[in-house]
Amino acid sequence: MPVTLHDFPAPVDPVLLERLARLDFPTLGHYLEEGFCDPLLHRVAGERKLIGRAVTVRITATDSTLLHHAAGLVGPGDVVVIDCGGDRRHAPLGEVVANALAARGAVGAVVDGVCTDIDALRAVGLPVYAYGLSMLTTKLHGIADGALNTPVTCGGVSVRAGDLVLGDGNGLLVAPAGRLAAVLDEALADDAEEPELIADLWRGRPLGALTGATEVVERLSAHRPSAH
Repeated sequence: MPVTLHDFPAPVDPVLLERLARLDFPTLGHYLEEGFCDPLLHRVAGERKLIGRAVTVRITATDSTLLHHAAGLVGPGDVVVIDCGGDRRHAPLGEVVANALAARGAVGAVVDGVCTDIDALRAVGLPVYAYGLSMLTTKLHGIADGALNTPVTCGGVSVRAGDLVLGDGNGLLVAPAGRLAAVLDEALADDAEEPELIADLWRGRPLGALTGATEVVERLSAHRPSAH
């Protein structure tokens, strides 16, 4: 099976990126159900929020030749999403690959597997998401199997080149730009209203009364509980 190389996706609208960067990403969980990666796929390095364009790389369990090639092609704002074919023993990303990505302006990496050189990764500061760590690494075998910028699976989510990757300490969301844009206005409005909601809670108002949940529960219940 030959290695498949596809063109890089179109740039992402910078205005959309700027607006998304202002958002508290978990707010999107109120509006979307799909695109959220397995919670076990977590941030192992880097502290800043992750937002960028997905560049997908599918490799075999033991061979990172194509990843090394792709690392020289990425650019500013890219997030490299690595599908390791289900392997969680061999680490394709460590100190050298992380530095290669950061040097070209990539903003993060997501490994559907494990990574290595954790102390060095944290020193680089590039946000890296993985299932865990390993001392066993991939090699440059040059196996004729792999793909660049074709659909991959990461954290149980289908990822296409050009999708937006959003990440913070809570996890990862991958979705097409249009899907995020469709709910962004409401999500930003929610974020703007939240400080007042929290202030009302500290003034003594019940959460259910503020969100409307209590009214719904009373409507659905056969009787109202007596006050004590």
